[in-house]
Amino acid sequence: MSEPPAAPDATADSSADESPVSPFADLGAFAALPRVAGLALSADGRRLAVGVQTLDPERTKWLSALWEVDPEGRRAARRLTRSAPGESAPVWAPDGSLLFTSARPDPATKPGGEDPQPALWSLPADGGEARQVLTHPGGIGRVAVAADTGDVVVVAATLPGVADAEADAARRKERKEAGVTAILHEAYPVRYWDADLGPAAPHVFWAGRLPADPPAGAAPDPVGLRDLTPDAVPPIGSGDDVALSPDGALLVRTEAVPDGPAGRRDRLVAVETATGGTRVLVDDPLADVGSARFSPDGTALVCVRESLTTYDEPPDYTLLHVDVATGAVRDLTAGFDRWPSAPQFGADGSCVYFLADEDGRHAVFRVPVDGGEPVRLTADGAYSDLQVARDGSALYALRSAYDEPPAPVRLDPETPGQHPDPLPNPGTLPQLPGTLHEVEATAADGTRVQSWLVLPEGASADQPAPLLLWIHGGPLMSWNSWSWRWCPWVMAARGYAVLLPNPALSQGFGQDFVRRGWGEWGEAPYTDLMAAVDAVEQRADVDATRTAAMGGSFGGYMANWVATQTDRFRAIVTHASLWDLDSFTGTTDAAYYWEREWGDPLLHPKRYEQNSPHRFADAIRTPMLVIHGDRDYRVPIGEALRLWYDLQKRGVPSKFLYFPDENHWVLTPGNATVWYETVLAFLAEHVLGEGWQRPGLL
Repeated sequence: MSEPPAAPDATADSSADESPVSPFADLGAFAALPRVAGLALSADGRRLAVGVQTLDPERTKWLSALWEVDPEGRRAARRLTRSAPGESAPVWAPDGSLLFTSARPDPATKPGGEDPQPALWSLPADGGEARQVLTHPGGIGRVAVAADTGDVVVVAATLPGVADAEADAARRKERKEAGVTAILHEAYPVRYWDADLGPAAPHVFWAGRLPADPPAGAAPDPVGLRDLTPDAVPPIGSGDDVALSPDGALLVRTEAVPDGPAGRRDRLVAVETATGGTRVLVDDPLADVGSARFSPDGTALVCVRESLTTYDEPPDYTLLHVDVATGAVRDLTAGFDRWPSAPQFGADGSCVYFLADEDGRHAVFRVPVDGGEPVRLTADGAYSDLQVARDGSALYALRSAYDEPPAPVRLDPETPGQHPDPLPNPGTLPQLPGTLHEVEATAADGTRVQSWLVLPEGASADQPAPLLLWIHGGPLMSWNSWSWRWCPWVMAARGYAVLLPNPALSQGFGQDFVRRGWGEWGEAPYTDLMAAVDAVEQRADVDATRTAAMGGSFGGYMANWVATQTDRFRAIVTHASLWDLDSFTGTTDAAYYWEREWGDPLLHPKRYEQNSPHRFADAIRTPMLVIHGDRDYRVPIGEALRLWYDLQKRGVPSKFLYFPDENHWVLTPGNATVWYETVLAFLAEHVLGEGWQRPGLL
């Protein structure tokens, strides 16, 4: 293992290093741990940039800064940027300059009354001060750079009917001065996760080649933006899934088109950047198509095809090879019983690398372009942010696992079964308060159910640990990687064993494994979970008499379902959970997606009636903690309000932790800390038999 670098930043809390107490046992120290996210490799392969989140001096929010990591692993990581608003979304230009977005104020302009929007900044290749290179009244979002020429396109939210950035700024000012916040919707959807869609919508703008740094004392040349998607309209606009050809001549992006009266699906369109001429490249009426990336010579691209779900069938994924000139399509992963994602070409264009869940891991694969079976390159862990060195010498990615937070690693492009050591980075953690184990169970139908089990220090037959069943969300995902929001080590530091099962509907175990639970959430997913609990409770180091269950999103649904089906647990925590499936399906941010699985509730009520926990509320005997954020548009707050009322009127011991300004997750440090404090206090009362201790700030 590489030696860890020095402490990442003076603003980060160093008490975790000075105190013998594990930072997982101290929620303040846990919140202050540096968090690595995002990875970008320079064109010459000699520099890696990562984002690192740390607490701000007031400890009220996390700020992201950019750091450089040595791809060879010889040098310690060093910090590249520093500002109060933070920096994110790094991407290297061919000349070695580092582009990023930040809402930091431009030192070349006088302070104004408006809070600055995210702008595009450039850090010179040889160091020095970053300079602001692009702005837009709606802020700069996604950035794409042509690999050979350095041409740039950006995505920015733009109001409908405006001709340019000046008109957009004037319209925003006019709305503000008139006190208008209303949004007129003319098409579905109206919300997404925690964002209200409209009145602005994403547009893609051509910036071309950014000017070189001006001489000392000279003003930079202005950069104009040309709208490549002037006809984009709310609520979806142009989308932000974009890619530029290596020569900058062609932009490929996803375009949302109607699928039924209120549904949407994505297709690929190509835009000539010089003229704005647009043509449809891949349009499949039975699938969403996206995540396109160009080959090194620009003649082909690879993309992901996700079949649209139906009442009878879950989605399936495959990789498509597309000839840019003709639009001819070939399936690269036909018969591959996993779900490929995030594809990109190898350095010489002869293969495609991609990621896919497999057996509780998120692995890196390689598949030849001219045909052949995918080869798994990684043995363990979960990978993201895959980068391909242009000379073909290496791959880089962020790797994590349930016992390792995300860290940059170097991979050989050919060798199967790799388990790389992390490169020196600012996110190295102290020792974990326990151990990680992989366990298995057998479901009622004979199916293998894989799980991860976190055991606290000291768990033994003489001191068996209380058990916490933690159910993942999705539902089409799996437990396979580190999570700061759902961190089992915080629980292990308090003596809990944490079981993380992958039941039916989990991805990475084959299409039939997903199909077992499709449209029948209360059947195989539930019995798989109980089989996993039954198996772990046979261990001498686990106390089967002191157990609890918890989950968020789909995991919250399952926690609610568990509460209505069994009283085997002493406590249940349900976060952002579904309670009334009919109500949820009609009010969530993408109702059409869920109705494909469940059917129209007026025409196909059976699945709703059989699988909706609210219909079995009278059976609940277990104390429940309900948690929800009012800005959650994926699972609207009405689900929690209805659940809370149903518990209260039945006299079920229960509490409701409500966050007026949080979304599907809980993202601010203070609220995240209170979340853990409340969950731990609730579990201590009902599982450990301790007195209720109300968190001090509630």
